[in-house]
Amino acid sequence: TPHPTPAATTTAITASVQALSRPGVSRYHAPQQIQNWSVKMANTRMGVIPALLLGAGIAFAGLQVGQGIERFRMADRTITVKGLAERDVQSDFAVWTLSFRRAENEFSAVQQALTSDRERVLEFLRGQGFSDAEIDVRPLQVQDLLAREYAPENVALRFNGQGQVTVKSARIEAVAAASNKVDPLIAAGVQLGGDGSGDWPSYQLRGFNEIKPQLLEEATRSAREQATKFAADAGASLGPLKSANQGAIRILDDDGSDMDSSRTMGKRLRVVSTFQFGLE
Repeated sequence: TPHPTPAATTTAITASVQALSRPGVSRYHAPQQIQNWSVKMANTRMGVIPALLLGAGIAFAGLQVGQGIERFRMADRTITVKGLAERDVQSDFAVWTLSFRRAENEFSAVQQALTSDRERVLEFLRGQGFSDAEIDVRPLQVQDLLAREYAPENVALRFNGQGQVTVKSARIEAVAAASNKVDPLIAAGVQLGGDGSGDWPSYQLRGFNEIKPQLLEEATRSAREQATKFAADAGASLGPLKSANQGAIRILDDDGSDMDSSRTMGKRLRVVSTFQFGLE
């Protein structure tokens, strides 16, 4: 039912008062207009109150949402930077394996030749100053090529043998120097190599954990310097550290390559760490 307008309400009241003023009309028997107007006014009040409550609720909710968004934006004032740290270090351990081979048609001939070659290798290494504690002698291996499951019918030399002597030492300079002086062994008939691993020493960095904290400290300092500069450029100040990701520390050759071939004594350590700081 449409709500009465102010003009209609005024007219109805005037008519009702005039009707009550007529002789013989009881004031307790109001005309139908007054009764209808009272019902309409009651309905109007009942519709307005819920509407006011609903509007107030929406306004309050909107205010809270607005404040929540503002708090979210303030909390999201962060900066993420990466800290790079590199350091050139020297290897602290070397492993050098000298492999030698022989091939004959007689098993005993191969075994005797390998035994003789092994003695020559040991004599050479001792002459280079390596102790028995630094030298690892491995058992000789002899293989009958015709005894294999899919062996060819004809082979040039039936028995193939191999021996290995390994040097393990923290004296990397001595190992490097000795690896360049193997010509006398070759001149004596020792057939070096052939195991697929190469004849050069393998240089390692076993004291890595001692350097790791210093490297991470450099990465953190680098990241903080970048973040501080960025915050200043943005007209803010750097806040506390919120999160950090150490990242992987890589060991590379110091010759500019992006890998560790173990062939260089010098190593380059590189780490890229990620940090998130707050802005104030």
